[in-house]
Amino acid sequence: MRLQFIPPLMPTLVDKPPESADWIHEVKFDGYRSQIVCDGENVRIFTRRGLDWTAKYRDLSKAAASLNVENAIIDGEIIVLNDAGISDFGELRKAITRRQHDLYFVAFDLLHLNGHDLRDMPLEDRREILAALVPDGQRIQFSQALPGDAKAIYQLIDQAGLEGMVSKRRDSVYRSGPSTAWLKTKAYSVDEYELLGVEREPGKPAFALMAERSTGRYVGSAFINANREVRERLWRRVQEHAGPPPKGMKRPATQWVKPGLIGRVKHLRGEEDLRHASLQDFREQE
Repeated sequence: MRLQFIPPLMPTLVDKPPESADWIHEVKFDGYRSQIVCDGENVRIFTRRGLDWTAKYRDLSKAAASLNVENAIIDGEIIVLNDAGISDFGELRKAITRRQHDLYFVAFDLLHLNGHDLRDMPLEDRREILAALVPDGQRIQFSQALPGDAKAIYQLIDQAGLEGMVSKRRDSVYRSGPSTAWLKTKAYSVDEYELLGVEREPGKPAFALMAERSTGRYVGSAFINANREVRERLWRRVQEHAGPPPKGMKRPATQWVKPGLIGRVKHLRGEEDLRHASLQDFREQE
């Protein structure tokens, strides 16, 4: 019987990683969550939502076909590395269409092998089998667990500019859908965005509405939790720079501003739009 795509287990986002010895920790890669399904020499590669993208991943399909298995289902992430050796989501989309040879599949779980469903096995046992299957130095790589305690690992990941880490219960079984058996902790970046306006409603926190500086694309709002002096200075500048709303944007409680104010925003790394974002400071465009 032909193997079918299995909806992936989805980790829960937390503020800090668990610290007990019951967990292993891995790098959270900035790529496309994917699933390799091998049936003899027939290989299919699925997206997180179950779309068949085998045709887009020709080189990775060939690499998977060379694995020493009769059949298997492997959970992992498709990535591209930048010059610093860090997974780069922006480059990934270009590589899929133009640079297939730059794609890697980082394997982190094994759901099925040679006719056996492994999802009820403890995670550590599944990963031990997977590590033995994946040859070194190939397009398909094994996601190694990181040594050390959770706090130290998180600090190293943050300093290295990586997106974050995923912590997994050593004894956990694999169940599709949202799960607290896997926890993801993301690192933060601080970047500059164009300030479009400030949203203030009575009795609610104030938010700064931000856009990409290069394209003007709206990327979301940032909670204004800067100190009082910065907040007061910001509100004065917003009133002095009052302008019309950007085309197509209607938010009644927003004071819009003319172009020219740049905000420094702390936000979760590895997201296309702002998440868990806060405005740290702002300046006039030079």
